Amino acid sequence: MSERPIDSAVWSAHETRATARRLATVHDAALASEGSVDAAAAAPRAVIGESWRRVLGSGVDPDGEQPQHLLSVAELEHRRQQSQLASVLPVLNEGLLAAADAAQQIMVVTDAEGRVLWREGSAPVRRMADRLGFDKGADWTEGVVGTNAIGTALVARRPVLVHSAEHFVRSHHLWTCAAAPLHDPRDGRLLGTVDVSGPAHGFHPTTLSLVSAVARLAEGELRTRHHASLERLRSSAAPVLARLGGRALAVDPHGWVAGVTGLAPPDRVALPKAPGAGPLWLPRYGMCALEPLPGGWLIRVGHPEGEAGPSRVVLDVSGRDGWTVTVSGPAGSWSHELTPRHAELLFVLASHPQGRSAAELAQDLFGDASRTVTVRAELSRLRRHLGGVLAHRPYRFADGAAVDLRLPSRPVHLLPQSLAPAVLAARRGAAGGPGAPEGAGWPADALSRPATQ
Repeated sequence: MSERPIDSAVWSAHETRATARRLATVHDAALASEGSVDAAAAAPRAVIGESWRRVLGSGVDPDGEQPQHLLSVAELEHRRQQSQLASVLPVLNEGLLAAADAAQQIMVVTDAEGRVLWREGSAPVRRMADRLGFDKGADWTEGVVGTNAIGTALVARRPVLVHSAEHFVRSHHLWTCAAAPLHDPRDGRLLGTVDVSGPAHGFHPTTLSLVSAVARLAEGELRTRHHASLERLRSSAAPVLARLGGRALAVDPHGWVAGVTGLAPPDRVALPKAPGAGPLWLPRYGMCALEPLPGGWLIRVGHPEGEAGPSRVVLDVSGRDGWTVTVSGPAGSWSHELTPRHAELLFVLASHPQGRSAAELAQDLFGDASRTVTVRAELSRLRRHLGGVLAHRPYRFADGAAVDLRLPSRPVHLLPQSLAPAVLAARRGAAGGPGAPEGAGWPADALSRPATQ
């Protein structure tokens, strides 16, 4: 599409109208080409084109009403109380709310599932949003309301601006929105998004930069709070560790290490989601004993029966909002949430049971076999959490571990944020190539039984 980027510094009313007309032409062409975005005479921006492909496969009607099933008041309040984003609302409000209100926009904060938790700003625009179902408790994911900044940022895992007819649903073409994902700075886990939305004619292109900057400030505040929490745990655990013989670690409820004795300090230990006091098998240390501490856990390391390795590994990439690896060992199982890059790495390794060299993985992930240093660094980070689950020379899952790969029901939803060549090849190859209909299923010889959705 031969047009200036919509985030150009020059943004006049004339340009706004002209851009909206061009985008409407692209939108109409894509829908008229029997659902194939690539077949349209003019192509949208890459992030929008990928979103339209996903939405076409989800069956969203571009001309229909988008029915909303709002969260109940009780469920909305529960999600607000459980959300880590509640603690950074003052940062988001201070950075965005005044500017949004002055520009007749609204500020919206969602959770990782795309549910609107908080909505503030211009009263007239809030009433306009109500007519679109854009209210507290609404589901603003792509599969419900089509391409939009919130839903698309949740998938792409990066800041996104969606202007006018870049929205898939025509009733949203009078709107422009800018959203940035918010991550837990401790492990990269997606927490939700912050978004500024409003009428397209009043939107300024620098809004995306502002939203992105404020999102980084909020993540910085979460990081500061995490460090303060670890320092409190470190103070209470220090006298306990000083009295112990052997090897032990003090960790917070999420496995972040506040203190150690008798071994090199890791950043984090992979704990089960709901750990309990007693014996516990951990991938890096084998059999351990877990004891409660104020604000965390004491892990006593070292039992000879812990030498046995993992027996089963389940790599679940079937979800659109998160991916996990679950490992079964001698004393039960534990799960670890994966970052987008680590999900890509493990997907490639699960797809190649014989293993991959660093150069092959660099080609798989970056299309550049020379980027072996980056690959080795990522694998080193991954092995801190998975320990004996991964082997090397070549890189592969540990010998003797049965690997079960859980795929999404449709290839278009496989790691949808990923642009890694190996993932793109799997996603489009399974769907039958560029000419295949959107939303096609996996072939009969897929790597694993697709998950039921």
